[in-house]
Amino acid sequence: MNYRHAFHAGNFADVFKHALLARLLLYLCRKETPFRIIDTHAGEGAYDLCGDEAARTGEWRSGIGRLADLADAPHETKALLAPYLDCVGPFVDGRPALYPGSPLIAQRFMRANDRAIFCELRKDAFDALSKRFSRDKRVKTIHLDGYTGVGAFAPPAERRGLVLIDPPFERTDEFRALLDAFFNAHRKWPSGVYALWYPVKEPSLGRPFVAELKRTETKRVLRLELCVGGSCERLNRTGLIVVNPPYVFEEEARSIVSFLTSRLAQGQGAEFLVETLAGE
Repeated sequence: MNYRHAFHAGNFADVFKHALLARLLLYLCRKETPFRIIDTHAGEGAYDLCGDEAARTGEWRSGIGRLADLADAPHETKALLAPYLDCVGPFVDGRPALYPGSPLIAQRFMRANDRAIFCELRKDAFDALSKRFSRDKRVKTIHLDGYTGVGAFAPPAERRGLVLIDPPFERTDEFRALLDAFFNAHRKWPSGVYALWYPVKEPSLGRPFVAELKRTETKRVLRLELCVGGSCERLNRTGLIVVNPPYVFEEEARSIVSFLTSRLAQGQGAEFLVETLAGE
């Protein structure tokens, strides 16, 4: 594996994914019973936006950097984004010093009896991840292919929780691997909340993925996509499939993604999609 997320931390795809993830985690906290988080491709856990990698690409500037000042944002939108931005922390010179990856965001929502499993295969990323969470007894970091991990750890003892499958999309068969891992876990744990992230590098590659989700008997499947427009030379569209979303999540997600489409736009063609693929 060659992918290093430090070059892309805090970009538009991270903002889209993590703002929605925070809403999902918030709703897990509304019941007193404990929950389990399974993150299949956890990365390093957090990223230094002042570091060499982030400085070389500067992708955070057109992502989290554009949320440094929300004075002109609608009150409702600011309220919906607040849990995510609380995880991001204060901005200094237009950026947070440390951008939280999904593991750190999950940790911020966990209570005393909640648990998390963070899988990471890349050795240097795992070493950083393991060190970051070594003192948190609620968290288990595992040097393992997350596709294997999600099948091995579902269902959790808590019976409530969320699985984030967020692969680097280095493999040519990544959509197939993502679907197989999801279906394997979902058969064992149909009541869990699943968030499946994907980049839209070439629209034709994702069509069979979406079509297969439509054909399955999986209930309550929501598809969200954000396109920032502009040049297609870089990734400019990303998506998230949410299985078993909370009741009000679709309405909230539409408000968030609509705002992000405007705020994060990089040129002509910025648009968003909120679509129900399957429903009860």
